[in-house]
Amino acid sequence: MKNSVLLLLFFLIWVLPSHACSQLQVPILIYHSIDEYKGYGSKELYVTPENFEKQMMYLKKHGYTLLTFDQWQNITKVNKPIFITIDDGYKNNLNVYSIFQKLKDQQFKPVATLFVISEFINRPSRLSNLELKNLAESGFFSIQSHTATHPDLRNVKNYKYELKESKETIERITGKPVIALAYPYGNFNDNVIEETKKYYQFGLTTIPGPFIEKGLKNESYLLPRIYIKYSTTLEEFAKAVQPIPM
Repeated sequence: MKNSVLLLLFFLIWVLPSHACSQLQVPILIYHSIDEYKGYGSKELYVTPENFEKQMMYLKKHGYTLLTFDQWQNITKVNKPIFITIDDGYKNNLNVYSIFQKLKDQQFKPVATLFVISEFINRPSRLSNLELKNLAESGFFSIQSHTATHPDLRNVKNYKYELKESKETIERITGKPVIALAYPYGNFNDNVIEETKKYYQFGLTTIPGPFIEKGLKNESYLLPRIYIKYSTTLEEFAKAVQPIPM
């Protein structure tokens, strides 16, 4: 009896905390414009190409593995998995392509997910059909959906248009599957999740923090993301991508 109690205490004191500390944490970063700020829109939604390159260099130097959502099953198989997501489909995201070309080598294969608004494609400040097709074929980018018109999905009546038709439009342009949706403004509710599940495998919020698998209901439709902003220093970036104490 005494030995059984001692074994139970050992398990509670050493094994459970060890298991908790080793729980996988996956940062999913969110960007918008990768460009110099020129006085239009919210400055914090910009990251300069220089700073973006420094941030990607940090990931390269520290052994992170960049993934897209069609590679989600690899999060437990690679070293330091991390996702780069970029919302809205601005033309300045072409700067990311140039930076990825510069940094790619046999060990570091940078990739990012662009969440585009299908009705905004081909606008002057947004990526065109041809640009999206070329980016998708480059091997650096996965093109996914940010809805058709960027509404607050909690107030939408025609989910088929915003979710299904935006998905199909992007798939026609890129010739590749669209399996992930970034909720506009990060807004969702139970109904939004149920509608999203009809067409997508993943739903992304703006809840801050890394993804930690907990086995919760609809976990893949409640993916958190970490904002990287104009004011984010490299030290703050490093802290943001490191595991949080459990």
